Amino acid sequence: MEQTLAWYLSLLFIGVVAAVFLWVRLHSREAAEFEPIRDRAYRLRPHLFWALVVVGIPVMVVTLMMTPYESAQGLPDDALHIDVQGQQFAWTLSETGARAGQTVVFNVTSADVNHGFGIYDTDMRLVAQTQAMPGYTNRLVHVFDAPGSYRILCLEYCGMAHHVMEARFEITKAR
Repeated sequence: MEQTLAWYLSLLFIGVVAAVFLWVRLHSREAAEFEPIRDRAYRLRPHLFWALVVVGIPVMVVTLMMTPYESAQGLPDDALHIDVQGQQFAWTLSETGARAGQTVVFNVTSADVNHGFGIYDTDMRLVAQTQAMPGYTNRLVHVFDAPGSYRILCLEYCGMAHHVMEARFEITKAR
């Protein structure tokens, strides 16, 4: 739904920009003196600025509240911490499963080159991702809603056997 909304808003904004360009093109005349139109244009500036502030701040607040990232603060006591290491061409996980509804913290790193750590649900939709980089550990917090067999794939080309870099993560029903 959010992607559909983003698509329609993008089309709307593209249409508005195209309409403005078309209006300017159709109403353009020969070069004229700047002085007569300067005052009229400068009178519009404060109104446009405040219109952007009044519209922009609520839009920013509403859209930022919908970010898909779990909070890094206040993890539940039963959060499962899993160490993940990527290497050409496999994933090594300290645990290979969790319960539905349980908060899982993946500590993701790489032994060799950069890898993209992507978790796909049973319908092959990307549900969470982060980068696996040598010498650095990224923390990915995710709550799996539904039981099933999730696939972990590499999202960044890492060599000739990149396509076989896969692991499974099993989610069982909540107790």
